This record gives sequence, structure tokens and C-alpha cells, in this order.
Amino acid sequence: MMQMNNINLTEVGRRENDFQHPILVNYRSQTLKEMPARFIFECAQKLEMKPLTSATAAILYHRFFRELDDTEYDPYMIACSCLYLAGKIKDDKVRKRDVINVAHNTIHRGAPPLEPCDEYWSMWDTIVQAELFIARVLKFDMTIVHPHKYMLHYMKSLQDQFGAQDWQAMPVARAAASFLQDFHHSPKILDYKPAHTAVCCLALAFQVYGVPVPLMDEMDETTRWYNIFCPELTREQHWEIMESIMDVYDMETIISEN
Repeated sequence: MMQMNNINLTEVGRRENDFQHPILVNYRSQTLKEMPARFIFECAQKLEMKPLTSATAAILYHRFFRELDDTEYDPYMIACSCLYLAGKIKDDKVRKRDVINVAHNTIHRGAPPLEPCDEYWSMWDTIVQAELFIARVLKFDMTIVHPHKYMLHYMKSLQDQFGAQDWQAMPVARAAASFLQDFHHSPKILDYKPAHTAVCCLALAFQVYGVPVPLMDEMDETTRWYNIFCPELTREQHWEIMESIMDVYDMETIISEN
């Protein structure tokens, strides 16, 4: 079983901070399968989309390519369509023109906005067609249960335990929210229950900052604090999910070194 002392938690915290200020990468030269998801979040930030909208776009993207072979479709155009579709789903709409120009400039660094031309209209038509194709592949099921709502509930309960002033003074809430958002870069986000993902992001934040959870001494030895929220979450699943979250930051290191 994995032991927490085998993990450089200080390094995890540093990488989490670096992930919020990512380096500019050349998407045209990168072949890593994780790059289009990274592209989604970079474009979403430029488009000033809400965090839940970008998370929705990432989920749509991961679900699409879980159904189909990613070698048969342009992942960046699918990513663009997922961004546009997510804006509709979350009522955080962006203009198709803005998606096209932001995506083009993100792939072609420093390029000016596209004027109406063959490339522009080709991207326009592709986004329109891909939007319907994505919906068909997902059987028109656009329902997404996000871990975010569980995390907000857990944070409220923890704040009551710590006290509002102490809770707000700690970096745990911000770190947990960052871990959750960053985990959407990985298709493994689909493998776990949203409630489990949320509580494990919080657990990782507590571990990184060495913050003990109050009243743990009063609990049974076989029960851990996260089982108050998720009684069915086993210790093994807990470690597995936290490892999967941390793998995202290992990938960011690989990207920055290429």
C-alpha cells in the first residue's frame, strides 16, 4: 500500500501552484494525448469562461474520446466544439467567432485574428458539424454531475468544524479547488464518483499543508474523516484517486521539459 511519506508533498504543492500559471507550449509540436485537454483550459481562460464551464468542456471531450478512436478526429477541433457546447450547456455562452480566433491564436502563437477567409469558414463549419456529432456520440446525454457541488457541501461542513475564521485563514479550500479543476485535464476524472473525487481533492490539500482535521481522535480507528462524507470510500480507493490527481502534475512537468 502506498504510504504518504513516499510522496514529496511539498513538490505537489509547488506543481499545483505552477499549474495555475502554465508555460506557453507549442501545441503543433506536441504529440502527447493530454495536450488537447490542456488546450481547452487555456482557451477557456482567454475566453473568460467560468470554471464550471471549462470543466464541462473537458468532461465532454474525455467522454467523446472514450467512445471513439482519437486518431480519426482532429482533437483540437473537437476541443473547440466542446468549449462552444459547454458554453451553451452552462449558460456561459461565447461567440463562435471568439472561439475560432482564440483557438487559432493559441495554436499559432502571435497570429493576428482571422479575417473571414477559407480557414475561418472551415473552422466555423467544423465546429457546427462537430457539435452535433459530439451530441450524437454521447447519445444526446449532456447531463454532468460535477464534483464541485459535493466539494462546496464538504467545505461548508469542514468550515463549521474548524471555525469560519480559521478555515478562511488556511490555504486548504483554494488548493482543493485547484486540484479538482486540474484533475479535469485527465480522462481519469471519468473513472471515479464525483463525491469521491471531491473528498480526495480535499484530503490531498490537507496532506500537502499538513493540516489535521478536528475531532479525529474521537473517531473509531477503522474510520477516517472522509468516511463521514463518503462511507463507502475505501482506503485503497482513497489512495488511488489521490495518486491519479497527482499524476496530472507529473504530466505538466513532462510537457514543460519537452
